[in-house]
Amino acid sequence: MTRPPGATRGLVSVFGSTFVELIGYFMLLPMLLFQLKTAGVSTSVAGLFAATGYLGMFLMTPFASAVTQRLGRRATLWLAAALPALAAVGFVLTDALAVWFALKLISGAAAGLRWVLAEALIAEFSPPGQRGRYVGIFETLVGFTFVIGPAVLAWLGTDNPHALWWVIGFLLTGLAWSLLIPPLPRADDAHSARVGLGGVWHALLAHPIIMLAGFAGGFFESGMASILPLYGLALGLSAATAALLVSCIGLGSALTMLPAGLLADRFDDQARGRRSVMLVCAGVTLGAAALVPLVPQAPWLVWPIVFIWGGAGGSLYTMAMIDIGAREKGITLVNSTAVLVLTYTLGGLAASSFSGALIDWSPRLGFPLVLIGVAGAGLAVLLRTRHRQNI
Repeated sequence: MTRPPGATRGLVSVFGSTFVELIGYFMLLPMLLFQLKTAGVSTSVAGLFAATGYLGMFLMTPFASAVTQRLGRRATLWLAAALPALAAVGFVLTDALAVWFALKLISGAAAGLRWVLAEALIAEFSPPGQRGRYVGIFETLVGFTFVIGPAVLAWLGTDNPHALWWVIGFLLTGLAWSLLIPPLPRADDAHSARVGLGGVWHALLAHPIIMLAGFAGGFFESGMASILPLYGLALGLSAATAALLVSCIGLGSALTMLPAGLLADRFDDQARGRRSVMLVCAGVTLGAAALVPLVPQAPWLVWPIVFIWGGAGGSLYTMAMIDIGAREKGITLVNSTAVLVLTYTLGGLAASSFSGALIDWSPRLGFPLVLIGVAGAGLAVLLRTRHRQNI
């Protein structure tokens, strides 16, 4: 596959702008959750607020390829960088809960749009034969934002009135860096690629097992990250320490995705190798989930458990993205990436939407049983289809 002109500059621009923007995002989410709890909002409602961002991603993602087809890839990235900054300004201007939900929905939709474009362009800008390396580097940078964002918030103080302005600063820096992305040639399939809901259905049928891996990755990496501050409070941790649980899951993600990407490049049969790595990650995820019932008696266990979820969940998603990037390009690549992000987001939405209620209702039994059930189902399907390479 031929690299487009300006590919190296494009890689640096997408890497840098996404990195600083996500630092702001992962500062913002726990900060807003703590503000809601301080205001007396229930854990269930706070969990629904966390899920609203994923709902925005979920609603936007099926149409990401259609928007891209209409605006072009570079202009779509600019739009996706501008909206979260505007939403963050809205959080400064009002404390109305209904408006906060609306702003979270808008920022989530923009994040989903940028996510799809960034992932697709990284795959397209990467040198042939080194896609695993560059996708792994990108996912590692994303993983570090899970660590850096909450850590900056903990350093500033979760009740610091200036913290939201730091968030806005990171988001505006991401927007400015996005403007440096070079002009992109029109995709060869700009007019012929299937987009919208029809394209989503086509990609889902073409890659069902890959999309399942995306769902499991989203459930245990991003979905758990969004709810961990609430789980930490339920365990009796301070707000600052609970925020660092998000950093822990991000550290697991950051430290494993580049090695996973490099490993994917080393297999002679790369498709089979990617499937083998997915199986290992699914098994490790199930093993960590099985330890959750022991956490109330041994709270220290929460740290290695969430570290493992970050690493295994992130690696599942990384393998899926490398697999799609190896097969497709142009708008078709954007569309398949959109479906992968959709399933990842659906996993995050599922985890964050019901976990708050489960933590309220049954933190010792119901919550861990659901985690074990999801991890076990994912492993079972991957085992049954392990010899089928083209799905």
